Parts: sequence; C-alpha cells; structure tokens
Amino acid sequence: MIHLKNAEEIELMYQSAQLVSKTLGEIAKHIQPGITTKKIDAVAEEFIRDNGGIPGFLGLYNFPNTLCVSPNEQVVHGIPNDTPLENGDIISVDCGVLMNNYYGDHAYTFEIGEVKSEVKKLLKITKESLYEGIKACNTSNRIGDIGYAIQTYCEKEGYGVVKELVGHGLGKKMHEDPQVPNYGRRGNGKRIKNGMTLAIEPMINLGTDKVKFHKDGWTVTSRDNSFSAHFEHNVAVINDKPVLLSTFDYVHNVLGIKSSEEDEFRYKENTVSL
Repeated sequence: MIHLKNAEEIELMYQSAQLVSKTLGEIAKHIQPGITTKKIDAVAEEFIRDNGGIPGFLGLYNFPNTLCVSPNEQVVHGIPNDTPLENGDIISVDCGVLMNNYYGDHAYTFEIGEVKSEVKKLLKITKESLYEGIKACNTSNRIGDIGYAIQTYCEKEGYGVVKELVGHGLGKKMHEDPQVPNYGRRGNGKRIKNGMTLAIEPMINLGTDKVKFHKDGWTVTSRDNSFSAHFEHNVAVINDKPVLLSTFDYVHNVLGIKSSEEDEFRYKENTVSL
C-alpha cells in the first residue's frame, strides 16, 4: 500500500533527509587513503546522535552498523571493517536517519585519492542518471518511467544496471511501497501521485549487471568484480513535480565541487501544497 504524505509530513521528512545529507557531508571530511570504514561509521553515528537523530540502519533487519559502506566491487550493504581505504578505491556510503518518526535515506559514492578515468566516468554517469530518474518522477508518468530513464542513460554507455536491488517508497518505514526499479518500460507501473515520497537510487556496474549475494547475509558485489557506483536521493512529488528532500550540497562543499544539478528540484520551505 502506498502512503501519500501531506505537507506537514513532507516537512518532517525533509528534516530527516537533511540530517542524512549533513552526515554525508561530515563523512566527506574524513574520507581519505588510510581511514577504515569502521572509523567512518563511528563518525556518522556520533554526528547523527549529536544532531537529534537515530541511526536508521543500526539494528534494522539486524544490520550491525550505522552505515552501509561498499568499496569498489561492492554494490550495496557493505559492513564496516578495519581494512584501510587505499588510493584509487571508490566507496559508496549509504546512510539512514530516523527523526521525527520519519526516515531519511540516501547515498553518495566517493573517490579515494586518484581513481582511474574509466571509474570517474562511471561515477559521473551514475550520478547523472539519478537526476534523469528524478526528472521522470512527475504525475504525468508512472514508476516504470523512472527506471526507463535511468536504464537507458546508463546502458548507452555500456554499463550494467543492477536489477536485483531497487529503490523504494520512504516514510515512517525505511522501505515502503512502491518499489522503484532502476530499469523499466515507459508507461508501466503505478501512477506517480502528489504526496509520494521515494528513494531513487541507481546502482550501476562498470561491467555486468549481474550481482553476487555473500554468505554474511548483507554484502552484494558485482558478479565480475567490476567497480560499482551508487547514488541516492529522497524525492517528494509536490504540485505534480519532483522536489528533493535530500541534497549533496554538504558533500560538494567539502569536496570543492560546484554543481547546479539540484537547482530545478530544490525544496521550498513553507510553500508545500498538494
């Protein structure tokens, strides 16, 4: 069942998503060669709690940590450990927060030092595909249009679009209906409606689209061990259009990235009408 949100609920979700955004920005200050993913996880938990939130992943489905941290060939759900990150690695950091009884949940893939040009392009295309999916998230479309936009954007570059893992609705539960695949056909799926709140999250592999699920019950890697990228935003449908509840601004400020990609989707406080 899809739970449509009213203006007050969307405002509360915006606050939760913004704390995730700020947490990713705090993490960005620490990500460098030599740091362990367990240290990054500790930084995130402390920051979330200090700012009035509860780590959304910790204990969810018995997950043991605050962050899912997935280096290189890991697609998602990597468990923090004591292995230092190395120059040339990438790491996808997925973070969740529970605040005001609502969840925020989004992800960013970071470069560690100098990475190969083909890997840089993978991250660039995956991130761009996220915004292609967001553009399709309007009341003229259906859920399949979001996946179609992401899939076609990435497959034209020869990348593998992961199909076993999908985006989702978001609200008082971390995972609500509808599922939001990163592949699909135009005009298929549930009609997109005002009040929908979705986590859109392309997971794209440099090689095959096939994945391997590991015995720890969490870690997912690309089947051919090619690098994988993951970017995720929280989106509300307001006045027939997509509006971002999350932002990469805090990450970009730390990394010195100038970007206008979010400008057309920015949340306007106190102007929500449905």
